[in-house]
Amino acid sequence: MPEIRILVVDDHELFRRFVCSKLETIPGLRVTGEASDGLEAVLKAEELQLDLIVLDIGLPGLDGIEAARRIRKITPKSIILFVSQESDAEVAREAFRLGAMGYVVKVHAASELLAAVEAVLQGRRYVGSGLSGDHFFDGADV
Repeated sequence: MPEIRILVVDDHELFRRFVCSKLETIPGLRVTGEASDGLEAVLKAEELQLDLIVLDIGLPGLDGIEAARRIRKITPKSIILFVSQESDAEVAREAFRLGAMGYVVKVHAASELLAAVEAVLQGRRYVGSGLSGDHFFDGADV
């Protein structure tokens, strides 16, 4: 199986380090790049043409939603997995409408990140347990 190349985007260095170390425990996954803001994420996504982009929403400058919108245009084959502090279901629905394959709330990242990565790499959507709202997909156009 070819190596899965990953970009990790988060403005908090300690959390970014946590995500990178967690991902690199899985054979075949390699963090190829890191970014701390949305614009840097877009530039690295274009330059590196990655398989998976783990993306925060609350980024300085260009937020993760807008970064995902731009990334989707320049590298449509990259899989986007949001890992964000934001737990509002409407924000997550917008992320899925933009083409994200998964969404994990940061407080659940320790227990859900690897399951989310596995799911999205297999072409399945992943909706983390930390999203607010009783029925995430009820009537939602995602």
